Amino acid sequence: MSKYRERLWPAPWIFLGSALILPAVILVFAPINFIVGVILAVALYLGCCAVLVWASPVIEVTESQLAVGSARLPLVFAGDATPLTTKEATRLAVGPELDARAWLCLRGWVGTSLRINIDDPNDPVPYWLFSTRQPNDVARVIADAREELTRRGRARVKGSLRD
Repeated sequence: MSKYRERLWPAPWIFLGSALILPAVILVFAPINFIVGVILAVALYLGCCAVLVWASPVIEVTESQLAVGSARLPLVFAGDATPLTTKEATRLAVGPELDARAWLCLRGWVGTSLRINIDDPNDPVPYWLFSTRQPNDVARVIADAREELTRRGRARVKGSLRD
């Protein structure tokens, strides 16, 4: 059951910018066949839009894990979450303060991000840093899910001690 879900859709200006493929393809094919040029231009533009949508990662928090794109992090290994709510904070996190071992999922059209420390001694990755439009909400949902996991774990241990 999903507690939080967000798809990092491309910004509208990305779709508008990729529309520049239309006149480029038409110009290339106009001397050969204008109709073919228009058809190919529209097909390529729609293909670009489809790739942009298909490649946009999904952030999902369930009862037991965080998923960002194809990567999965069990919440038992999720440490402190730090919301980076300004473009400047994100710029610093992905620039001068970046650890080269960190796992990243960043999108240039999203100005805010979230950093989650990894509490797994066997994992060389110190933290995850990923773009999200709602960093405070994602951090809160992760904290709530971790607290619920801890409560369930304690209840399970107490129940097994009685048996």
